[in-house]
Amino acid sequence: MPVQTLSHQQLRQSAEDLASGFPALLAEAERVANIVAGGVHGRRRAGQGETFWQYRNYDKSDPATRIDWRRTARGDQVFVRDNEWEAANSVYIWRNGAAGMNWRSARKLPTKQDRASVITLALASLLMRSGERCAIIGESERPRAGRVGFEQLSQRMARSTGDAKHLDGKVPAHAKMVIASDFLESKDVWRHRLSRLSGRPVSGVLLHIIDPAEEAFPYKGRLEMRIPGLGKLPSFLVGRAENAQEEYQKKFAAHCEALDNTSKRLGWTLIRHRTDRPATEALTAMYLAISGELS
Repeated sequence: MPVQTLSHQQLRQSAEDLASGFPALLAEAERVANIVAGGVHGRRRAGQGETFWQYRNYDKSDPATRIDWRRTARGDQVFVRDNEWEAANSVYIWRNGAAGMNWRSARKLPTKQDRASVITLALASLLMRSGERCAIIGESERPRAGRVGFEQLSQRMARSTGDAKHLDGKVPAHAKMVIASDFLESKDVWRHRLSRLSGRPVSGVLLHIIDPAEEAFPYKGRLEMRIPGLGKLPSFLVGRAENAQEEYQKKFAAHCEALDNTSKRLGWTLIRHRTDRPATEALTAMYLAISGELS
């Protein structure tokens, strides 16, 4: 039976609550202090940051100082000028919305989808506070910043289907991505997806969400198993689940190792997180990883 997911308001509040206590965890991290103090990471410097990238329509989340009045004067629309440095420092987020993500092994645990959504939104909140632009790939037409931008981002996350085809969405070269998933599809599927992204070229952080039962397989006795999202297919029975535990754990460990090797080879940072652990642990690691790449 599907598990009820968090509403937009609950999801947003959970992400904000998680992000609100985060600066204290990194009080002694000089790099994070520099990121916050520097705001937009030197985008006002001469050089690459001044190279024109594109014109786009003005949005209410943009300050008036970003309007290009000469381009605007040519027509009836208001335009903003984007530079390459800004495009390169945009962060695109994808949270897997497959049926298997909407699962938890115990009532006291969050679903994998909710935990992935909360952590990625909390990360976006922190990045956007310091001037970065974030977008939900496949759901947002362009990256946004600021409080208004975060509100729009959280709404899009709450209703995002998280379809894998969104990973083929338009992302500028050298942008950074955050991909949150349980990565339970074939290792060849993810090798292909990450290779295509790296070829753009795009890189970033992978958040591997694991329910503790997926790693431990703590079941005993007769066990009925179903494939999430494929209810029309018949279930299958395991006579003595405890006898399959050792072999299952070996295969799960091998799957994780294959994902580790793929991410390292292609230049992605992989962070593994179990849903019975505090979300702040994953957020700390992700914030350090993505902020280091954006510096």
